[in-house]
Amino acid sequence: MSAENPPAGPVEARLADRLSRLPRAPGPGRSAAVALLRRLGRLDQRAYDAVAGWSAPVLDVPLRELSHVANFSKPWLITAGCLAVAGGPTGRRAALTGVAAIAVTSLVVNQPLKLAGNRARPDREGSGVPQRRWVRMPTSSSFPSGHSASAAAFAVAVGDVCPPLRVPLGISAATVGFSRVYTGVHYPGDVLVGATVGVGLGLLTTRAARHLVPVPKVG
Repeated sequence: MSAENPPAGPVEARLADRLSRLPRAPGPGRSAAVALLRRLGRLDQRAYDAVAGWSAPVLDVPLRELSHVANFSKPWLITAGCLAVAGGPTGRRAALTGVAAIAVTSLVVNQPLKLAGNRARPDREGSGVPQRRWVRMPTSSSFPSGHSASAAAFAVAVGDVCPPLRVPLGISAATVGFSRVYTGVHYPGDVLVGATVGVGLGLLTTRAARHLVPVPKVG
C-alpha cells in the first residue's frame, strides 16, 4: 500500500500481518508474537473508542485548544525562551538542551519513524468523537505521535538541567499527549510510542550536551 494511502487501524495489527507473512515456516515464538500484537491492536482501538465515548464537556475546549497550541512545539519553544531570558546560566543551558532535544526528536519521528509507520489517522467520526473536540486532522502518518515525542523530549531534557521543572513539564507533556487522543487525531498507541521515543532521545540529548559543554563545578 502506498504512502499516499496508508493502512487504517492500529499499527500493532499491521505489524502482526507483516510478521505472519514472513517466508519462514511459523514457529511457536512467532505465533505468540503475532497473537500478542493482534491483542495489543484490539486494546489500542478499544482505548481510542473509550476516550471517544467519554463525556467530559468541561474538558472539551481546554484540551482542544491545548492540542492546537502544541502544533510546532510552540509551548516548549516559549518556555525555552523564558528560561533563556530569565533563568540565568542554568536557564540558558536548559533552554538550549531542550530545543536541541526537540530538533533531534522532530527529525527522527517526522522522517524515518512516520515513514516506516505509515499509519492512517483514526476514524474519529466513525468512533463517535464529538465534533466540538475536533482540531484539524493532520495529513502525516499517525504513528508515532510527533506532539507527544517532542513534549516528552523537552520535558526530560529541561528537567535534567532544572530538576524543579521535571514534574510540571512532565504533567504538561502528558496532558498534551492525552489531548491528541481526546481530540481524535491519534490512537493511544501512537502517543505511548511517541512519548517513549521522546524520553529516550531527550536522555541522549542531555548526555551529549554534558559531553560537549561540561557543567561548571561550583566552589
